[in-house]
Amino acid sequence: MDATTQSKSTTLNLFNLKNVSIRTFWITAISFFLCFFAWFGIVPFMPDVVKELGLRPDQKWNSIILAVSGTVFARLLIGKLCDKYGPRLCYTWLLMLGAIPVILCGLVQTPTQFLICRLFIGFIGASFVITQVHTSLMFAPNIVGTANATSAGWGNLGGGANRLGMPIIAAGVVSFGIAEGEAWRYSMVIAGAVCFLMGIVYYFFTQDTPQGNFKDLKESGIKIEKKKDQVGFATVLKDYRTWILFFVYAASFGIELTVYGTMDDYLQNTFQLERVTAGNLVLSFALMNIFARTLGGFFGDRFGKLKGLRGRVIFLAAILAIQGFMLITFSGTTSIAIGICFLILFSLSVQMAEGATFSVVPFINKKAIGSVSGIVGAGGNVGAFLAAMLLKSQSAVAEKAAIAANQGMGEAAIQAAQSAASSAAVSSGYFIIGIVVVVTAISALAIRFSTEDEKVAEIDTAVSEKDLIPVR
Repeated sequence: MDATTQSKSTTLNLFNLKNVSIRTFWITAISFFLCFFAWFGIVPFMPDVVKELGLRPDQKWNSIILAVSGTVFARLLIGKLCDKYGPRLCYTWLLMLGAIPVILCGLVQTPTQFLICRLFIGFIGASFVITQVHTSLMFAPNIVGTANATSAGWGNLGGGANRLGMPIIAAGVVSFGIAEGEAWRYSMVIAGAVCFLMGIVYYFFTQDTPQGNFKDLKESGIKIEKKKDQVGFATVLKDYRTWILFFVYAASFGIELTVYGTMDDYLQNTFQLERVTAGNLVLSFALMNIFARTLGGFFGDRFGKLKGLRGRVIFLAAILAIQGFMLITFSGTTSIAIGICFLILFSLSVQMAEGATFSVVPFINKKAIGSVSGIVGAGGNVGAFLAAMLLKSQSAVAEKAAIAANQGMGEAAIQAAQSAASSAAVSSGYFIIGIVVVVTAISALAIRFSTEDEKVAEIDTAVSEKDLIPVR
């Protein structure tokens, strides 16, 4: 057992800020939160953006798709960079460079400029991978699933918290005499500036491992986590388990991203809710991240102790299947009360599935945690991209047909028919996605571990005080 393992934290004592693992946990979770806050920060202002820039319906859908497309490539790359240079430098640069398109989004003047900014803003979605790598380096096997899930869940919260946070920022801007129509621009600039400043905080107040930064440790001759560099990226790509988890995460996190981008309109069109009310429901959905993803990691760890690595996989498959059934049921509800109940259950299960996924990831290839995390993390955005494409194709066709069928009926009638057509199309899309999620859950059971892997995991999980220094 190397020196790094000996100094990893075996507990998640959130109030022990003097400990480097806990301090890093907080900083990486807050950074992740800010990245997601900025990533989806424009969503509450989309009606203003559509009006001011003159976005067509297809351009509005394209902005959703582009926002998750750029992250695919960034996540594939960032995992390998973390293995080589360490999460501290990678996060610092991601926050500072990622702030640029966020700020520029507030300065755009044309639809094309807006779409380009949305594409590059998506790159900050790679923050998830760095957070997972950094917590994996800071926490021991007996608690790493819970630590990963908690930091990721609290970070994901930013994707919904902006429904409340960005309007508050805009209201503050307006109070200084800025026109309401321009408030969304200033809000995006402020969000970008905060991300940039967080990059500076990350550089000065975190380190790569409990023992120090990669660069300093290499210069000292300490091979902490160095063994990861002995495994090539091609080796990770050839492991079928990595790709199953890629699709599992596409079916969980990818669908959560899709919901963040489409649920506001769906609730308004299906249940005739006001925009503010629909936004608050999406915020409530996001608030589940405070504990739901942690529950997924927690139960993943528990099942791991009871049934080994196979137990982690079984729990993952079960909670993912539940997620699929919840979405299928929600897609067919016409009652707002029943719909909210199933939306809550879907929210709980999808975020638990995400946490359960990354309770398995650290055990796929311990010599390339960053690369595995990068590939699996990219799966989430591939899932979001494909789901958004499905919903766009169905909704666009249905809305176009509704408009054509109601020509001459008046603007109000056309708008009502368009909303109804969009609702039916998206509902059908949610049903199809739910079916795919269930099939993916069944395929997750194909993940297998060798007897040697099980023995190593059992030793690591049951590690005693003589092997790890507990942090209280």
